[in-house]
Amino acid sequence: MNKSKIILLMAVIAAITAFFALDAQQYLTRDYFQSLYSDNPALTIALFFAIYVAVTALSLPGAVILTLVGGAIFGFTTGLIVISFASTIGATVAFLISRTLLRAWVQSKFGEYLATINKGIEKDGLFYLLTLRLIPAVPFFVINLVMGLTPMKTRTFYWVSQLGMLPGTAVYVNAGAHLGQVQELSVSGILTPGLIGSFVLLGIFPWLARKAISLIKKPSTSEKNKEE
Repeated sequence: MNKSKIILLMAVIAAITAFFALDAQQYLTRDYFQSLYSDNPALTIALFFAIYVAVTALSLPGAVILTLVGGAIFGFTTGLIVISFASTIGATVAFLISRTLLRAWVQSKFGEYLATINKGIEKDGLFYLLTLRLIPAVPFFVINLVMGLTPMKTRTFYWVSQLGMLPGTAVYVNAGAHLGQVQELSVSGILTPGLIGSFVLLGIFPWLARKAISLIKKPSTSEKNKEE
């Protein structure tokens, strides 16, 4: 391993260690960002963006909480834009870290996923990654790390990930935005039509994603049959 890779590895380890040693998860809350946002909206968005990128790039826990928090603080439109780009950039950084440093570690840690994913990449890499992003059957961080071991180009990974994660991100940001409108934690405060609809969307989204994927697959299957 050359000097630059050693420095990168040490930086990643130091960042992960600091996250847990300083109990940084305590700051990934609505109250913390809300107090900052009321004083300086632009700075808060920039700080939130940087933290989200770091959390996803280092495969740390907290991305789902941050997505809900972002929706609650920034609202749906701003939250969706900020989180969509932050999550995709963070995922791409994780992808590049895996490609540069973690080949052996990922192989030993997530070997059970590799055989299936490699076959999918060989057959239809773009569509396979899009399917993985739309249907959350494989953990988000595992996809990032494992895809770094494939021949997929970085720019392809980026735009397919952003497109594939957008619907799911929108569902979670929407739920966060409605949670942010709750003034009190009471039955009447929580059981609003918007919030109930958000929770319903969270529950049925995987099913909707599977239906969408099956509809996309049908035309390609019929075309193949015609060619044969």
